[in-house]
Amino acid sequence: MLLTIDENDNRPIYLQIISQIREQVGNGTLKPGDELPSVRDVADSLKINMHTVRSAYLKLREQGIISMHLGRRAKIAAIQLQSDTAYAEADIKARLKELMTDAILQGINPEELAILVNQLLEQLKEEFKSDQGEHYER
Repeated sequence: MLLTIDENDNRPIYLQIISQIREQVGNGTLKPGDELPSVRDVADSLKINMHTVRSAYLKLREQGIISMHLGRRAKIAAIQLQSDTAYAEADIKARLKELMTDAILQGINPEELAILVNQLLEQLKEEFKSDQGEHYER
């Protein structure tokens, strides 16, 4: 697992870690059951505070991305398909709204944002088809 900190990224470091781990799970680099480095190892390699890494790991656990047990390394959790689609949609809408607001505040107009979203969606579809075709069926 490769994690990097982008000093030019406006997001807090723990959110950068979360984003990178989620991306690696999404593209198949990290698979269910894979162990993550310890909080201390990540903190040492990135030269950041251990509490920052722990915050990221705890948030990932809340999101169901990783499982954590006392005295053991965190692992990528088994993929859980959301049975409560209303909750999943509300969660996604809230996160998309936050990202869209950030984009508009940074000067991206709504039309450009729509084009960007569609391009990324098509890219993700292709990645899922080639890496994990069975997970994307729509």
